[in-house]
Amino acid sequence: MARQKRIALINDITGFGRCSVTVQLPLISAMRVQACPLPTAILSVHTGFPNHYLDDYTARMRPYMENWAENGLTFDALLTGFLGSEEQIEVVLECIRRFKGKDTEVIVDPVMGDNGKLYSSYTPELCAKMRQLLPHADVVTPNLTEACRLLGVPYPPGGLVSMPALEKMAADIAAMGPRDVIITGLHTGDRVRTYLYGNGRGHSFDNAKVGHDRSGSGDAFAAIVAAALVRGIPLAEGAQVAADFIGHCLLYAEELGLPWNYGLPFEAFMGELTVL
Repeated sequence: MARQKRIALINDITGFGRCSVTVQLPLISAMRVQACPLPTAILSVHTGFPNHYLDDYTARMRPYMENWAENGLTFDALLTGFLGSEEQIEVVLECIRRFKGKDTEVIVDPVMGDNGKLYSSYTPELCAKMRQLLPHADVVTPNLTEACRLLGVPYPPGGLVSMPALEKMAADIAAMGPRDVIITGLHTGDRVRTYLYGNGRGHSFDNAKVGHDRSGSGDAFAAIVAAALVRGIPLAEGAQVAADFIGHCLLYAEELGLPWNYGLPFEAFMGELTVL
């Protein structure tokens, strides 16, 4: 019997707000892939709430990872998410050295900011450190803000960027190491665009814009793409499935009138992923 595929999730665990591992683990599991968290922090709620409790896990990440190695564990993919310090990026680099085999995919979701602004915990130095992951990544999934930060270029006025400019940005990121680049959440009028670049070529697809940005959308996108990738589903197909799934969740969130920081009500749509 073929071994079930397995993904290590290097991300925080947040109790409320539907983001990070709390979103990724059930979505990956629904796609019949085993999800194995390596926590970067434990939070009561995410930082989009007025106050939160945070237990930084940096000091425990190496012993945790070393025990995985002692037990001879291997992974088909490593998926990185929220990283709270330069030291955590060093731990991730060590994790890649330990667990990246010949066929292991490394997917980097460079969680740093959105809508032209960095998250409160990110400094310019930490953003620069994030670039050190790119030579080891097979796939990277930044939004436009994060793509600009990775490249050290200004965020475009109004978040609007032309297709030629997008292609150059993606090509410049790919030149830093990744095989494939997916730039997410690009706003074009009443549509949201996803731009994919690989093998020297780019293409995009659009989805209807629904409501407002919500916490955990990037985590959900990266999780579905990663699970699709290890299942042998083409990257473009996995990205389209992820974008469609998030669109359904956004529409339902609007119907429920959920605050943005309550995240995506993904539980109602997990059946869409089990049929893949």
